[in-house]
Amino acid sequence: MSRALPKYDKRRVAVIGGAAAVLLSGAVIAGTALAGTPGQSGGAVNARTLASPGTISCPDVASRLPAIPASAKAEVDRNLALLQTQIQEADKRLQNTVGQGGPHFVDNAILGPLKDKRNSTIDRIALAIGRTTTKPTGLNTLAACTLNTGGGTAPGTDAGTAPGRQSGSNAGTTAGRNTGAGTISCPDVASRLPAIPASAKAEVDRNLALLQTQIQEADKRLQNTVGQGGPHFVDNAILGPLKDKRNSTIDRIALAIGRTTTKPTGLNTLAACTLTK
Repeated sequence: MSRALPKYDKRRVAVIGGAAAVLLSGAVIAGTALAGTPGQSGGAVNARTLASPGTISCPDVASRLPAIPASAKAEVDRNLALLQTQIQEADKRLQNTVGQGGPHFVDNAILGPLKDKRNSTIDRIALAIGRTTTKPTGLNTLAACTLNTGGGTAPGTDAGTAPGRQSGSNAGTTAGRNTGAGTISCPDVASRLPAIPASAKAEVDRNLALLQTQIQEADKRLQNTVGQGGPHFVDNAILGPLKDKRNSTIDRIALAIGRTTTKPTGLNTLAACTLTK
């Protein structure tokens, strides 16, 4: 046993020395996130299954807006806050799914849905401004986000967005501080739909499934934030953003049906959810 130890030490020295030589020769590239995958420059399109998730970086919307009319300010601020929430939720999912999925998991499961949500929210910002003055155009070019694996922008932060945007206000229910989680209850949308044309069925089904996912995500956040926040925390941080997401998803359902037959109206009354103890 005593004779074997020196041999082991020699082998260990040899291995360490070899590794150092490889590093000095530049054969090992520091910062390669994917073992066995050659470096690529395809940006978010080639965001693969990551060993180290990085963070999501999105273009700043607030700095690209024109002067905001007083009549639109509350709605614009609410949607700017929602853009922040969407990034934070996507970043959280990125951290929680490290190592999952195939070669396009990050694009299809995280960056793609985030772009869709941002598109809808940016549309609402432009519409709010356009009710009083000239509607801004070209803002949807800011919807796509990228995966930043080299540091830089802080997680969940629009570059250049002033801190404190997430406070906002919501005139909905007053569920108050999250003292006891309960569950989130939302009106059923599927049962209120008219006959769905075959050409719209896939899109409608996809958005009905998204409505369920949104409730599950909000419920999970409700459970994870028990005891947090001020008197309007549940409204502002959970129920308000959920209503906005449901509004956008319900709009897409109505539009899909309306491309072939009469567009259903009044569905947005089903967007608001409540907290049940």
